[in-house]
Amino acid sequence: MNCEVESGARIAVAGPSGSGKSTLLHLIAGLETPTAGTVSWPVLEGHPLSRPGTVGLIFQGPSLLPALDVTENVALPLLLAGTSEEAAARQAREALRRLDIGELQDRLPGELSGGQAQRVAAARVLAGRPVLILADEPTGQLDQLSGALVISALIQAADELGAALIVATHDPLVEERLERHWRMRDGALIGGGAVDPRPAVDPGSAVDPRPAVDPRPAGDPKAAGDAKAAADPGAAVDPGGAKIQESEGSS
Repeated sequence: MNCEVESGARIAVAGPSGSGKSTLLHLIAGLETPTAGTVSWPVLEGHPLSRPGTVGLIFQGPSLLPALDVTENVALPLLLAGTSEEAAARQAREALRRLDIGELQDRLPGELSGGQAQRVAAARVLAGRPVLILADEPTGQLDQLSGALVISALIQAADELGAALIVATHDPLVEERLERHWRMRDGALIGGGAVDPRPAVDPGSAVDPRPAVDPRPAGDPKAAGDAKAAADPGAAVDPGGAKIQESEGSS
């Protein structure tokens, strides 16, 4: 199965805990390597790790360094990417103002509420001006009001940057805020974003031209013989109905 993220997309990845949402985001961010298949980033013209700031990831748990104030936390990725201290601090303050949390710039993480800390994490992503924003359960530890503010901040940041936004969540209220919905179950993308490149009907599969209901009388002995042949236990039958599998020796 394939999936694509277009520029400016707003996508919710839904599914129960353990379904693979975080792993999917990590693969998209380039933090993990797939065991099969490939991940490509045509717009980036290379791997995200070779282009710092182009993909921003907001982690599920607390991610602010307690010894640094808010401005320093937001500026840190820029400094690591080679931006000067002055420019990094300026971009950090701009990002905080864009999310209406400029008054928090001198506070330490321990002085923030959970919602404020997640908005600071969003500002840290915004400061890098990414083309893709990934958020892993950003509201999972927040009350409903704080969670709504965080999602609004992410959408605002994506709108201002023209970036794509993907949010992993199991909260229906978060899903409603985003335009497209992907579904995951047991490590597989099963709906919304999944694109099956195969045709809906296999042109090489056998199609029985006879009607589904035999028009011959029920007492017709030839009809009974045909029915017995149709019930051959050696025939390949897919009990799920969603997949057709050819039996051995078929062409």
